[in-house]
Amino acid sequence: MSSAMATRLSDFFGNSRIIAGLLVNLLSSICIVFLNKWIYVHYGFPNMTLTLIHFVVTWLGLFMFQKMDIFAPKSLRPAKIILLALSFCGFVVFTNLSLQSNTIGTYQLAKAMTTPVIIVIQTMYYRKSFSTKIKLTVVPITLGVILNSYYDVKFNLLGMVFATLGVFVTSLYQVWVGAKQHELQVNSMQLLYYQAPMSSAFLLVLVPFFEPLTGEGGIFGPWSFQALVMVLLSGVIAFLVNLSIYWIIGNTSPVTYNMFGHFKFCITLLGGYVLFQDPLSLNQGLGILCTLTGTLAYTHFRLAEQEEGKSKLTQRP
Repeated sequence: MSSAMATRLSDFFGNSRIIAGLLVNLLSSICIVFLNKWIYVHYGFPNMTLTLIHFVVTWLGLFMFQKMDIFAPKSLRPAKIILLALSFCGFVVFTNLSLQSNTIGTYQLAKAMTTPVIIVIQTMYYRKSFSTKIKLTVVPITLGVILNSYYDVKFNLLGMVFATLGVFVTSLYQVWVGAKQHELQVNSMQLLYYQAPMSSAFLLVLVPFFEPLTGEGGIFGPWSFQALVMVLLSGVIAFLVNLSIYWIIGNTSPVTYNMFGHFKFCITLLGGYVLFQDPLSLNQGLGILCTLTGTLAYTHFRLAEQEEGKSKLTQRP
């Protein structure tokens, strides 16, 4: 009786930890989008400087974790991760510029284009083959993004340029992260521990050329206490996003993470229309539905193929 009770308790606490991890990821991922948008709209805080603060807070958080023996850092040669650190800068800066310039709906939908671009990069440069089913999911994803952008009354060309650059650099970064983790035999936390300070150094050099340092809109400008609290909170939440992604992938399955991603996608879109009164036409709604259908189909086929591959390996004598 006592052993059965102990098993039930361990299962309960095990599931509670997973639920807590998923909730932290859900809240932090949604909060970071709305909080950053709020900072841009209501305070006009400079974009690259905000990204730099995120990187510094992420590195300080990882440094504390390393001191607490939560993970062990691995020595890496800077030359091996310089391109990764640069793409990390580009991906966060352009994604934030897209958020700053576009409605949350257009920003969120543009991010969905990362999947088709990764397929193109891996096919062309890494000679990776994808099944026809996977390739066909690119059609509804792309069609949905085009429909939404075309009927977006707040559409602006500069925002679309930032979104396109963001998608391209994000796709490169995601492909390179996978390749580097495999090549250097490190996990994402060990990689981020070296990547974050290097990316911070790059941005530290670039910020004075693109953004004012003093006066109105400058990092050392007359910011209110509320604005500074919001910016620091944004940095802490950005760290929680990175950390919870790592934890979820390590403690659940790719199915859980991907399906959870689609759930966040829907909530973020809904929140954008409610909090920022972003207009939504019927055609945009169709575009969103189209993209969501494509991403769900992609996840389903991808995971089914992975499971098929695993079962073939286990069946071999």
